[in-house]
Amino acid sequence: MPLGKKYKAAIASYDIEAAYSSSDALNKAKTMATAKFDETIELVVRLGLDPRKADQAVRGTVALPSGTGKTVRVAVFAAGEAAQAAREAGADIVGTDDLAAAIEGGKMDFDIAISTPDLMPMVGKLGRALGPRGLMPNPKTGTVTNDVGRAVTEFKGGKVEYRTDRYGNVQVPVGKASFELSALEANFAAVMEELMRARPSSAKGKYVKKVSVSSTMGPSVRVDSSSY
Repeated sequence: MPLGKKYKAAIASYDIEAAYSSSDALNKAKTMATAKFDETIELVVRLGLDPRKADQAVRGTVALPSGTGKTVRVAVFAAGEAAQAAREAGADIVGTDDLAAAIEGGKMDFDIAISTPDLMPMVGKLGRALGPRGLMPNPKTGTVTNDVGRAVTEFKGGKVEYRTDRYGNVQVPVGKASFELSALEANFAAVMEELMRARPSSAKGKYVKKVSVSSTMGPSVRVDSSSY
């Protein structure tokens, strides 16, 4: 696929082999976001892990202090008082059997799914639909909880999930190109701090192997990872 003129110009504007400070890298990614929509700034971290080993699969959540810049749609499996709490917190979809039936029918217009523990036997049966999309509620990410109201508030407010892929990469959005640089820096720092905290005790050698940032349509900019 041939590169577009804007992409070629972006690549020519910096040294693609160099590793920049996080601030400079974020600023370059922000500057190279020239699409007609507000591009997302993505952080990708290559970790020195073997995700095939259960004790080296890193997964969790991190609260982005500057938010994500996007509207997050939240679905909640809950009944009774928990369902009411979810609605009051701003959940977009709340239900039990009816929500499960809608998902089985292919309707999944949400970004996060949360469930109370008592409904997980039902939700677990939706694995084929939710699993491949990374939407299955999980206690490790705070999406299986009795306090669904708080969970809805947190995910609506900028809490995001992260996990290693099969190659040990973690990809997390740290904001939009329209964000002030300081807001992107705060989100970047929060993610890196969380990944360092989540380092498995079984991890050997260099933990953070490579760090880069990019906009949705722009090229990747390497970040100096020597301090991690």
